[in-house]
Amino acid sequence: MRAMTEELANHVANYKNMTLTEDILQQVKRVLLDYFCCAITGSQTVVSKQVFQTLLELEGEGDYSVIGHKKKLSKTNAAFINGTSAHSLDLDDGHTKGSIHPGTVVLPPILAEAEKRKPNFDLLARAIVIGYDVCLRISSAIHPSSRKRGFHNTPVAGIFGAVAGLCVLNELKKEEVQNAFGIAASFAGGIFAFLGTGAEVKRIHPGQAARDAILAVELSVKGLTGPKSVLESENGLFQAFAGADISSERLLQDLGKTFEISNIYFKPYPCCRHIHSSVDAVYKLKEKNELRVEDIVSIRVGVNSIAYKHRHHECQSLLDAQMSLPYTVALALLYPTLEIRHFAPEHSTEQCRNLASKVEVYIDEYAETVYPNERAAKVEINFANGTNLMELVHNPLGEPSQPLDDAQLAEKFYRNCQAIIGEEKTEEMIANIFNIEKEIDFLYR
Repeated sequence: MRAMTEELANHVANYKNMTLTEDILQQVKRVLLDYFCCAITGSQTVVSKQVFQTLLELEGEGDYSVIGHKKKLSKTNAAFINGTSAHSLDLDDGHTKGSIHPGTVVLPPILAEAEKRKPNFDLLARAIVIGYDVCLRISSAIHPSSRKRGFHNTPVAGIFGAVAGLCVLNELKKEEVQNAFGIAASFAGGIFAFLGTGAEVKRIHPGQAARDAILAVELSVKGLTGPKSVLESENGLFQAFAGADISSERLLQDLGKTFEISNIYFKPYPCCRHIHSSVDAVYKLKEKNELRVEDIVSIRVGVNSIAYKHRHHECQSLLDAQMSLPYTVALALLYPTLEIRHFAPEHSTEQCRNLASKVEVYIDEYAETVYPNERAAKVEINFANGTNLMELVHNPLGEPSQPLDDAQLAEKFYRNCQAIIGEEKTEEMIANIFNIEKEIDFLYR
């Protein structure tokens, strides 16, 4: 068996040999902008405030910045709360082949460490690119096997990306990286038991992994050892989380030559990514036809077996609604675009709930066959007069094949953050991030 852990550790240790093209550097700016958008808006949620207050009461104030909160916390706690905030509204970036949200785990500990070390943009960019690359390769290797076993790839694989980025900032050697990976594997975890229950614990999964990544690297620096082949060994990560049903090709193909940060998506809608193709199909049907929702008799939505798990109709909380394919399809039929407020329990209407009850979700053969290379969805709407409309979407808006451009990401940031931090600060942050190579100190203020 290939020494996969060692190969990834060598990839991290050789970060200085990476060639960062202008496209890659621009993508780093884009992920930073989107991360701050998600963290600023998420910091206003009940969950973020609960977590912040808990950490403050347990350990007191510290020296590291917390997005959206006035008081600072320790490095580990700042990473925990910032990762939690960034994932609290399901606006964060992701990766289809790995079914993971990388930014919410990779960026909080890297930015906390950067606050201490104050690297230039070149080194920060290398840490981010490597961090994304490692976690996206691992998540792609274990998915969908890990998800079918009930695991949440964001914390399970995300911790390794966070560790990798921190190793770059700390300039660790290969063996130290392997030890950090070995330690991180014992921290890795996160399950999907929250789905359809209203439980908000999902929101803290990235924060937990971000915090534990810092501990893993700090312990490695202090000399604590971990298993050097922790990914591929007997009783290792691949065996434990995926039953050893993994793709070594997705893990190692073109390692060091291409970087997975180029293959992420950015979300236009604040809901589970498995639902976005169905939403896009509804919007395409609305563009082509005059739809009277009161005349709809039934709606059939064909998706892959992972998206099928999101078929619950009962929604008692914001998270339930964001994770519900029937409810979100109903919202798309009612509104020209989807906003956070549409998913809030107090915004729920009888018309929306009635439409959602008409949605039948099934496993479509084509969608199942092409996943995870495509996240296809087929939506069929049947009307009282006998009319039937159908739309197939292969991949949702925001994927590399149909990306959100810089202007659209800036608009997303402005739309979501202006009411929280003010118009002047919003415009200043957008400009600063897109010109970060000229002046980076704003990140540490």
